[in-house]
Amino acid sequence: MDELDFRRKSDVAMDSLKRSLIAAENEADFEVEDQSGALHVSFDEPPGRFVISPNAPARQIWISALSTSFKLDWSDRENDFVLEKTGEPLKQLVSRLMNQQLGEDAVALE
Repeated sequence: MDELDFRRKSDVAMDSLKRSLIAAENEADFEVEDQSGALHVSFDEPPGRFVISPNAPARQIWISALSTSFKLDWSDRENDFVLEKTGEPLKQLVSRLMNQQLGEDAVALE
């Protein structure tokens, strides 16, 4: 995948994720901000912050959450960015990580 194709796909994925996160803000105690193309998700209880951002040189979407770095690659089969280790697509992974942070199944990103 060339850089232009990556940017198109990552822009669509990040915009869709941002809309889903904003819609879910009422379901759980977190806040999402778009800072120069990176999504910052802040939690009050327990305190924490996730950063989700495209990485053009690596052609991946990177998530920093729960003291871990997750690197998602594009999957033509899934038509989404996927964590190779678990097979989870972007929104499913972010939902799981947020629920781990919150200690409850409060977030289901669509």
